[in-house]
Amino acid sequence: MTGAATAATTTTTPSPTSSGHLPVDGLDLYHEVYGELGTSPPLLLLPGAFMAAGSMRAWAAGFAEHRTVVVADMQGQGGTPDVPRALSYEQFADDAAALLRGLGVDRADVMGYSQGGGVALQLALRHPDLVGKLVVMAATFRRDGWYPSVHSAITGMDATTLAGSPVETAFLEHTPDPVAFAAWVEKVKVLNAEDQEIPDDRMRAITARSMVIVGDADGVRPEHAVEMFRLLGGGDERAAATGMLQEVPRARLVVLPATSHIGLVGETATLVPAITAFLDDVAPATPDLF
Repeated sequence: MTGAATAATTTTTPSPTSSGHLPVDGLDLYHEVYGELGTSPPLLLLPGAFMAAGSMRAWAAGFAEHRTVVVADMQGQGGTPDVPRALSYEQFADDAAALLRGLGVDRADVMGYSQGGGVALQLALRHPDLVGKLVVMAATFRRDGWYPSVHSAITGMDATTLAGSPVETAFLEHTPDPVAFAAWVEKVKVLNAEDQEIPDDRMRAITARSMVIVGDADGVRPEHAVEMFRLLGGGDERAAATGMLQEVPRARLVVLPATSHIGLVGETATLVPAITAFLDDVAPATPDLF
């Protein structure tokens, strides 16, 4: 769902290796690349609603030491102008898939935050051949995964809420029309208020190894995060019985304490090592106690 306007503040470092726009499904889609494509499967980062590539630079910096990173601005976000079509998670996923293919990427690990996490789920469902591993952070697969207060906050927003924010500034740079900005904000509100409804059997059909991440003060209900974790193959009864992992788990669950929806974006020091271990198939070590 939303990454609030305060989370859209850009950082100054690092600079992308390359950046630009690619014609994708009728969009002029802005993206940034950290590292060199073609050496190994990259990590695709998908920001939340009202966020852009600049919001993810600290994450790109954390991952880029060991892998190539691609960050994509979805329709109307950051450097990607809006076009006259409704917003949907499915369309965003198709746009992301077209971007990867346009960059010559046959397979990528995918990490999405908030709205971007919902897009990542759709990408894994609609284009499974493109997705290696899947990281879903602060996102839901059903509307009831959010606390009701989140929906109330979304429906109460409008363009004046974002006046003077980096979100508005970025939009007006490519589309200097306040009316167009207000119209796009309304489309984002509709998307996030209605959200998506992925049936349980479709969630179970996702083949990518997955990691689910939330804060315990997130807009996502912790029960929903656990449900997503289980549907994606999480839970190991053999490990439960023996106290030890026998193999790399199919799905992993991370719940950070005293961490809000926006607060998760600042937890790179904690989460980048954990996510890197997941992407690299590193099994947690078992201490020698007996």
